[in-house]
Amino acid sequence: MPNTYSQIYLQFVFAVKGRANLIHEDFREELQKYITGIFANKGHQLIAVYANPDHIHIFISLKNLSLSISQLVKEIKVSSTNFINGKQFCRTKFYWQEGYGCFSYSKSQKDAVVKYIENQREHHQKQSFKEEYINFLDKFEIEYDEKYLFEFNSD
Repeated sequence: MPNTYSQIYLQFVFAVKGRANLIHEDFREELQKYITGIFANKGHQLIAVYANPDHIHIFISLKNLSLSISQLVKEIKVSSTNFINGKQFCRTKFYWQEGYGCFSYSKSQKDAVVKYIENQREHHQKQSFKEEYINFLDKFEIEYDEKYLFEFNSD
């Protein structure tokens, strides 16, 4: 019986509701491991993840094509929100903002993307999330209206 084969590398970027700094260092790694498990259970390979205090970068190899990208992101957001709230990691209710960025890469770019995600802490000492996100949109030639971007505070 024929099978379906794919090699699709995607980076997802999404933000905490209100861009609040709710992802704390004391649970960041546990959240990242949980998200890794979600992708594995969905049949994908998580290659790199870094949860900043107010946003997250996730780089995967999309293996299972049965779910749409929007369905996959919705499941990741809902599951990780329930995980954070269930563990009471935050003093207030945790939510992700609506929307997300999804950017595709070739196999030859894989190592550079992994390095970029692994160096998020250092990267954001030089560039705000707003600057970073707009740079992604510009680099990938994605048309956008600023009023529909993530809620940005004064960075």
